[in-house]
Amino acid sequence: MDQHTVRSYRFATSRADLALAPGERIMAGGTWLMSEPVIEVRGFVDISRMPWQPWERTADGLTVSATCTIADLAALSNPDSDAFTPAERERWTALPLFAQCCHALLAGWKIWNVATVGGNVARSFAAGAITSLFAGLDTVAVVWTPDGGERRIPVADLVLDNGVNSLADGEVLRAFEIPERALRARTSMRKIALAQLGRSGSVVTGRRDQDDRVTVVITAATLRPRPLVYPSMPTPADLRQDVLDLPDFYTDPLGTADWRRGVSAELAARVLADLQEETA
Repeated sequence: MDQHTVRSYRFATSRADLALAPGERIMAGGTWLMSEPVIEVRGFVDISRMPWQPWERTADGLTVSATCTIADLAALSNPDSDAFTPAERERWTALPLFAQCCHALLAGWKIWNVATVGGNVARSFAAGAITSLFAGLDTVAVVWTPDGGERRIPVADLVLDNGVNSLADGEVLRAFEIPERALRARTSMRKIALAQLGRSGSVVTGRRDQDDRVTVVITAATLRPRPLVYPSMPTPADLRQDVLDLPDFYTDPLGTADWRRGVSAELAARVLADLQEETA
């Protein structure tokens, strides 16, 4: 879409370039920014040329750059990829969840190869597929602040409402840190939509850590991520009731709040069964 209010476009190649003039907006893939009018924007600052690797191993797990594309992130799940050694793939049992959540994003391959993980989280839509992934893996967002510093915040806490997050003016998502303990976990993901190719009505991710701690996260059905954390495997009845008691189920043309609540409880039960089978 033509953006008739935009008068400037520049590439950022260093942190200094991220200082925004009045009316400027950070852009990475631009797949959402170019999809509808943004009449309040006067200039784009493209961060696609920042010297950031898509992902990096760290002593504490895996760090994914905000400019990593959806396609590059999903490819990490491919067992034939040489991204990781066989030993790493055996250790990081959560890797299949990457592609599973990416496929919850309603988009073709062209979007996958341009859209970024940072853009998906920063847009903060309830049905954000990467938000589902990162919230399910206790991922922490690294945020660059305008004063040259940085702060860290769990992705599950960064998103506050459908399309609303806690990023302040001038702050930039730099990366996402996935902890080693989450990468070593057993995982499951279930989703549902009213139409075969429709936006997700509910996405439920589940994770069972090596110490038997269980995390089940409801997204897409609620206005913000809603994690449920248990020190050990909950009973199906307890999990079901906890899901039904969650706030923020909402109604829109793609599903009613009651439908979202009901299907989320059912999907959570299936996720729990998956986690039990994995360790049986």
